Amino acid sequence: MGHAIALPALLITAAVVAVALPRRGRRARDGSRLDAEAEANRWLIRLGGSLMPPGTTGWATAGEGAGRALTEAAECHRTARARLAEARTTAEYEQVTRTAQEGLRHVRTARETLGLEMSV
Repeated sequence: MGHAIALPALLITAAVVAVALPRRGRRARDGSRLDAEAEANRWLIRLGGSLMPPGTTGWATAGEGAGRALTEAAECHRTARARLAEARTTAEYEQVTRTAQEGLRHVRTARETLGLEMSV
């Protein structure tokens, strides 16, 4: 009689575990995707803010080197923004992050060229 109760209990436990484990994995993947999306948004906002500094008259009179770097940074911003609108996977969000970070490197180059930032 003890085996008659133990077998159904074991089967029920196995069924619950079989249903719960995939859901837990999916939640972890979704959390990772949401983290990647938040990170991509953060870098994109940071790049956008860097393209509009308080004293924009310095940008307007930028020399050729600084102007080229700012143009590249603005292009990275446009590209990252478009990719973010279409991104659905962690890898796509990570690509947005890398593009925004590349744009920030261009901004740093422009600032160094203009003498607004010291090279490290």
